[in-house]
Amino acid sequence: MLRLPDAWTWDFWIADDGETYHLFYLKASRALGDPERRHWNAAIGHAVSGDLTTWEEVADALVPSEAGAFDDLSTWTGSIVRTGDGTWAMFYTGAGSAEGGLKQRIGLATSADLDTWHRVPGPVAEADPAWYETLPDIEWHDEAWRDPWVFADPGGDGWHMLITARAADGPGDERGVLGHAVSPDLRTWRVRPPLSRPGSGFGHLEVPQVEIVDGRAVLLFSCLGAQLAHGRAERGERGGTWCVPVDSPTGPFDVTRAERLTDESLYSGRLVRARDGRWMFLAFRNAGPDGRFVGEVTDPVPVRWAEDGSRLVLDGDAVPSAR
Repeated sequence: MLRLPDAWTWDFWIADDGETYHLFYLKASRALGDPERRHWNAAIGHAVSGDLTTWEEVADALVPSEAGAFDDLSTWTGSIVRTGDGTWAMFYTGAGSAEGGLKQRIGLATSADLDTWHRVPGPVAEADPAWYETLPDIEWHDEAWRDPWVFADPGGDGWHMLITARAADGPGDERGVLGHAVSPDLRTWRVRPPLSRPGSGFGHLEVPQVEIVDGRAVLLFSCLGAQLAHGRAERGERGGTWCVPVDSPTGPFDVTRAERLTDESLYSGRLVRARDGRWMFLAFRNAGPDGRFVGEVTDPVPVRWAEDGSRLVLDGDAVPSAR
């Protein structure tokens, strides 16, 4: 478990160099008092581990840029891939002061060793109003274009990016979609139509991830109850980390089939492959029994497919499940 005595931690992503796991996470000082203030006071922290359980904090990876940059206000959730020449590429969310933090864009930083990061002039991707909700025509509290999940095309044809986004049309409370962009080289990105449809019951689909688990593709995302569409809320549905089997990691995705993997005590769940080949699930602890924000990263728990193959389930009691 990663619990920092002087800082909250929440959304995270993991890179594996073959010997060490590198955990990158959003962090903000507990001295802020109100955890809701953490979003505008976040840095991207960095910790290392040999077993996904015991973490050693090292120097932070990124902080907001100088004034005038697209990410001069906040640097938020991302993902990391390794290029053919061994360079690591971190894609992250940036919010700038020019729009009062309301507009989100995707930035890129590179590293030779996962310790020292160098920003690439950016942003490298931003929402296209042809398909996505953008300022000033938004029915949400901000222009959602964040949480990039980057992965290589299964057929070797470049790279894909999944993005937390909102469609340009549809009911305001269920415009949440999986944005999509493609690239031949990780530097030049072309925004494409979303890979899921609005009207699926979600205001947004945060921190998306696709993986092949035991030969089957699966999509994970997160949405709290307060951001579910009115219809889902009326049916008594609640939020948490969600998962859905998919035919291909490149979509399209029918998120109406999504089921909760965890309840709202956990959020931003991630899948990572352990050294023994098993797939593990980690999340950040969102709400404690008293309802207060916790802000720490869980220990890993094995995941497996249910006996009927319809969904992933947590294989153990260390993390509370929604079911």
